[in-house]
Amino acid sequence: MPEAIPEVWLVAAIGLAGGILLGLAARLGRFCTLGAIEDLLYGGSDTRMRMWCLAIGVAVAGSFALTATGRFDPGLSFYHSISWMPLASILGGLAFGYGMALAGNCGYGAIARLGGGDLRSFVIVLVMGVSAYAVLAGPFAPLRNWAFPQETVTGTPPGLADYAAAWTGAPPAAFGIAVGLGLIALALASADLRASPKSIFWGSMVGVAVVLGWAGTWWVAATGFEALPVVSHSFSEPVGEAILFAMTGSMRPVSFAVGSVAGVWLGAFIGSLIKGHFRWEACEDPRELRRQIFGAMLMGGGAVVAMGCSVGQGLSAFSVLAVSAPVTFLAIFAGAALGLRQLIEGFQPAE
Repeated sequence: MPEAIPEVWLVAAIGLAGGILLGLAARLGRFCTLGAIEDLLYGGSDTRMRMWCLAIGVAVAGSFALTATGRFDPGLSFYHSISWMPLASILGGLAFGYGMALAGNCGYGAIARLGGGDLRSFVIVLVMGVSAYAVLAGPFAPLRNWAFPQETVTGTPPGLADYAAAWTGAPPAAFGIAVGLGLIALALASADLRASPKSIFWGSMVGVAVVLGWAGTWWVAATGFEALPVVSHSFSEPVGEAILFAMTGSMRPVSFAVGSVAGVWLGAFIGSLIKGHFRWEACEDPRELRRQIFGAMLMGGGAVVAMGCSVGQGLSAFSVLAVSAPVTFLAIFAGAALGLRQLIEGFQPAE
């Protein structure tokens, strides 16, 4: 490890690099959680949802390939160190998904839109970050701790690959790589996706960004001297952490989360300039802004309860095959579907 570079700045640079990839994917590849769900339910297209499937497949296969070569230990991740709470995954995921529909974007998408000049997203990012910390460590933290106490894992980590290894005796890495390749094949089974090399490329780059996060932070933790966590990208609590760093950077160290959030903004800004789409936008309808603020509050709190957002659980936790990932992702999908139906159809019964 380069001794001249502080370890906290190394992990921040790793987060920045992956965040830039994610920001570019959002602006140049139209990679978006809510957009994928809306296209599938109302747009008659599953291409962007298959991009998600491809990203997850690349992330899973890549992460377990690192494990197989001794360059990453999924057991060190937050998602494997805390006992799974099914009710927290479901309720938190539903709240996050519903809030995402009301806000018009998840945290990752809001940062990406902010990179394109959308000032409405600036409000969403601020409210989401503050509400996440209010539930994580603020006035609502005692209630969260009472309802969903986080307990450290003492036995088998809550990972699908670990359970499969216990049942079959096969190496967890082999199971993980097989699952990842299966998800990639499922995504590429679509002729529409195969006909869009751009979608394939950017979906793959999202998965690569997650793998780079694990690989980089594991390397720093394994070769350095500071007790730094092994993490990858998420955009709920890290948004609040980035806000705190912006206000108190002289008193707190920089982190992977700060680099990741800054990277998404920078990548999206570069992507918007490349596409010629950068322009300042503001909200002219106070009712719309009120809805978006409420949605951002739900996202921040819901993500903390579920221990991750659409990216944190839907990609990073999925990449290590945490048991919580598919359950939380389905809950986020259901919450978003409910919110979109309210916005588009007004909960009117079908005729």
